[in-house]
Amino acid sequence: MTKSGYINAVFRSSRKNEAYFFINDKLLVLDYAPGTSNDKILHGPVFVRHGFPSLDNTKFGSNGIDCAFDTDDNEAFVFYQGLCAKIEYVPQTDKDKIISGPMKIAEMFPFLEGTGFEHGIDAAFRSTLNKEVYLFRGDKYARIDYGTNSLVQIIRDINSGFTCFRDTIFEKGIDAAFASHIPNEAYLFKGDNFVRITFTPGRSDGYIMGGVRSTLDVWKSFRDTIPLKN
Repeated sequence: MTKSGYINAVFRSSRKNEAYFFINDKLLVLDYAPGTSNDKILHGPVFVRHGFPSLDNTKFGSNGIDCAFDTDDNEAFVFYQGLCAKIEYVPQTDKDKIISGPMKIAEMFPFLEGTGFEHGIDAAFRSTLNKEVYLFRGDKYARIDYGTNSLVQIIRDINSGFTCFRDTIFEKGIDAAFASHIPNEAYLFKGDNFVRITFTPGRSDGYIMGGVRSTLDVWKSFRDTIPLKN
């Protein structure tokens, strides 16, 4: 379970080097400055329902978002427990809208029914292959294609598909993740730690760049933000 006050979810913006971070019921927009410590907060923290007015009067607006991933253009999927919605956002505005949902995850993605993922998804990040996405729940992960609405491969243990996570805290679960704007790179978070990895879709030989590190040691913009006190 995600530690209260730490990063719950992230999705990559359509604007280069920007991402939406969700902590409890708040959101921030960051220039995350890939590979450096020059990240800066562009907006927030604000309540999710204020940052995305379309989510007001939904469980996402009231409770926050515990998983998200970007799709195409200015669209993203957001999750809270067993619920999912697809939204359209417009960077640096409040002109967002709900495209579909909120609905149960198994209604949005029927192939996840009976897998455990229909009850909630901990983290996700976009692959570089077609419309594929990595989903994480507990110590398992799934590769899905949201275009064909299908499972790409059988659900596997994290440490078998990402051998770089063996003997690290990440093999037992991931709190939040997002794909970098740099191809085949991703950031993953757990509690107050993070990793930056390289990955190749369908292969397990990715690696961690710089090791497991404290988020606050590298992401200076979070030093006055996390752990977030509501």
